[in-house]
Amino acid sequence: MTWLRKPWVGPLAFVVVAFVAFSLPPYLTGDRLQARVQSDWGPHYPLLVVHVVCASIAIVTCVVQIWPWFRGRFPVLHRRIGRVYVFAGVLPSGLAGLVIGWMTPFGPVAQVSNVLLAVMWLTFTWLAWRAARQRQFRDHRKWMIRSFVLTVSIITNRIWGVLVFLWLADRVPEAELAHMVAGISTWAGWTIPLLLSQWWLERKPRRRAVVEQREAVSV
Repeated sequence: MTWLRKPWVGPLAFVVVAFVAFSLPPYLTGDRLQARVQSDWGPHYPLLVVHVVCASIAIVTCVVQIWPWFRGRFPVLHRRIGRVYVFAGVLPSGLAGLVIGWMTPFGPVAQVSNVLLAVMWLTFTWLAWRAARQRQFRDHRKWMIRSFVLTVSIITNRIWGVLVFLWLADRVPEAELAHMVAGISTWAGWTIPLLLSQWWLERKPRRRAVVEQREAVSV
């Protein structure tokens, strides 16, 4: 079966579903105290709920969108899910993320990272959408890969958070620990995957052409 030629699809889908199943429920209760990020700023909680719920929509739909077999077999559905990804996922989540990123309780380092991430997420997604509307599918693919990387960066952010916490737990005062962990993990969570994706996109033209030709045959 041709879809089995992309063995990363299954593990990626499993990780995304598991992450959403763990992260989303506390924000569906309406109980502010169950939020994993607490803030004294009044509008923070409702904006955080919008951000988390819509980001969950984005991350689930994005996995389907980058699946070569699916978009080749069901192009109409691919376009419809793409609209959901943009308008029900990235757009409301990114706009809410701009505000809560600016109002983060974890200090200026995390603040700059969160705001920059939201801006780039919205920009890359808009460029991918525009390229698709203009039928510039090669550019659409590239911008969509960048958008996808920023969408799933919340998962790598959590991984870096655990690693940084274990590294700093006995090295910095407890009062400074949360800000330092958040500052480092928020930057590492999206910059490292984005740089790796950019390296992958800029591989030697001959190798990239072979890969794209194989993907076209597989669908």
